[in-house]
Amino acid sequence: MSSSDALKRAIKKYDREKIDRIPMRVPKGKKEVIQAHAAKHGESINAFLNRAVDETMARDQNKRNPE
Repeated sequence: MSSSDALKRAIKKYDREKIDRIPMRVPKGKKEVIQAHAAKHGESINAFLNRAVDETMARDQNKRNPE
C-alpha cells in the first residue's frame, strides 16, 4: 500500500519543522562497516551516529569539567 499524499505532506512538514540534516561523507566502504556495527547493536545508522555524538559530547564535557 502506498502512502497517501496527505501523509507525505505531513512527513515533509514534520521534517522541515523538527529535523536538522547534517550530511556526512566517509571513505568508500566505511558506510558498510558503520551499518554493520549499528545493526549488531540493534540500531539504525542514524540512531548509532546520534548516540555516538551524544556520548562523545558528554565525555568531552566531563573532561573539561571533572567533578
